[in-house]
Amino acid sequence: MNERFRLLKSWKFHLIFIFVSIFIDQASKIWAVAYLEASESEPTGRIVHVIGELLQFRLAYNFGAAFSSRPQNLLPFLSPTVFFLLISIVAVIVLFSFYRSVKKGDFLVRFGIAMILSGALGNLADRVRIGKVVDFIDCDFPDFIMQRWPTFNFADCCVTVGVAVVLISPIIYRLISYNPAGSNAQENNEKSDA
Repeated sequence: MNERFRLLKSWKFHLIFIFVSIFIDQASKIWAVAYLEASESEPTGRIVHVIGELLQFRLAYNFGAAFSSRPQNLLPFLSPTVFFLLISIVAVIVLFSFYRSVKKGDFLVRFGIAMILSGALGNLADRVRIGKVVDFIDCDFPDFIMQRWPTFNFADCCVTVGVAVVLISPIIYRLISYNPAGSNAQENNEKSDA
């Protein structure tokens, strides 16, 4: 067994990562609501400039899905909370099945799926808890498409980075000279020899 990536291959590590990510996500959102919410002294809410206008914390609520789209309007007979609860449950089941189907040696894909799961569960916790998703990270990426990037949260970061890790894992494996299929074959041979 290749010892270099033993921790990253462990499902226990991935499970701990999911729980820690959900905790960070929920704690940051609780802080954002408590600190950035509109008040008498600041009726539009507090804005914390981290890096000028480039990065700031500003509270926003998302009643829809990614980029504030509203797929719940496709089934108007369901409340948005029930709609997103059902979608999230299906997504978690699909992601968990995908995770189980990926070989243990393909640790980057498994870790990427764990990141996506943590983000999905973090935003699901918001929908169950308050019926909407708390967003507060406001960035202005230089681009020609949008004037300002939509506000997001830590769970969204986990989903985005997780998808990127899954997609670019073959390139990373080549850069670090790692063959997930070869290492799995080696693990299987070691098990059969034992």
